[in-house]
Amino acid sequence: MLPIYLDHNATTPTRPEVIEAINRCSAEGYANAASQHQEGQRARRVLDDARQRIAEILGGNLNDLQPDRLIFTGSGTEANNLAILGIASAARRDGPNRIVISAIEHASAIGPAEHLLEQGWRLDTLGVNPSGVVCPEQLPPLLGPETRLVSVMLGNHETGVLQPIAELATICQNAGVLLHSDAVAVAGKLPINFRRLGVAALSIAAHKFQGPLGIGALLVRHDVALQPLFFGGHQQDGLRPGTEPVALAVGMATALELWQREQAEHLQHLTAMRDRLEAGLKAGIPDAVVHGQTAARLPHTTNIAFPGLDGQMLLLALDMAGVVCSVGAACASGSSELSPTLRAMQLSNELVGSSLRFSVGATTTEAQIDEAVRRIVHVCRELRGG
Repeated sequence: MLPIYLDHNATTPTRPEVIEAINRCSAEGYANAASQHQEGQRARRVLDDARQRIAEILGGNLNDLQPDRLIFTGSGTEANNLAILGIASAARRDGPNRIVISAIEHASAIGPAEHLLEQGWRLDTLGVNPSGVVCPEQLPPLLGPETRLVSVMLGNHETGVLQPIAELATICQNAGVLLHSDAVAVAGKLPINFRRLGVAALSIAAHKFQGPLGIGALLVRHDVALQPLFFGGHQQDGLRPGTEPVALAVGMATALELWQREQAEHLQHLTAMRDRLEAGLKAGIPDAVVHGQTAARLPHTTNIAFPGLDGQMLLLALDMAGVVCSVGAACASGSSELSPTLRAMQLSNELVGSSLRFSVGATTTEAQIDEAVRRIVHVCRELRGG
């Protein structure tokens, strides 16, 4: 029985064209891009070209009189940590300091925020409505003179629900507070315009949009002070020291360019596959609940509850049946806690505990969706006793 991969939010297969671009770049044998000799300068030009292309697609501008900065990282997790801890460290003042995050953030944003809490910061949480959308009206009371940073993701990694980042950015700007957004789930799925969003910093990860594993990026506004997490090198203005991965940067740029060229077709395909999956499961399991269905969502993500079943048990049974999905984020795999995202939506423990995330990708076919529906319905019926 061939497995059907419906966990593209965890990682999605790298496009062949991206692998070819990485291999070509590796075959060139580029020197260290930080070296001053001609071979180092040759590598630097390739790296800077990739950086430029990525920033442009994300709506940043590295050539403006007040240029944005694109900092390569090892992952989206590192990008989130660099944004939250780096901005917080630079903005810290004597006396009380406060950070605000939403109740539905990824673990890579929750973790550094809780680290600041351990360092004496106040940590406040912005709630969401039952559809999983952050409540902007809750933000102004949290933006006092001691508030240094707000971090709210652009699109949720578990439900796919999109967040009102532009509105939140306006509220933050009026209060003189910086806003960071984790766009890891959105980049390469929907258009992003960094400058129009009005955020101070934005995180992405290449392996979420058919790019290579092992590289992420943080796009930072020109006027945002940032402290590094690592020390011991001058690369990337000292904000992320370490040898820069030229081939991986080229792979990331190639993946984004391919998506940009095909984005209308890509959006249509992902939406069709997600909708086909939801419709098939609702037809076969009438009491299944699609979380956040009434909100604007990412085209490739759906989170579905199967009442009366244990989500972890169902996940294992589906894995045996050849359907690859997840209980939630891969970074939270193994945790016995119920999903913070679904709990924040005020869902019952029964619904939260019976929920699974399915995420389709560019390689998902109608035949795979139909077979996945057949297998899922069959497994659910067996677990329910026929």
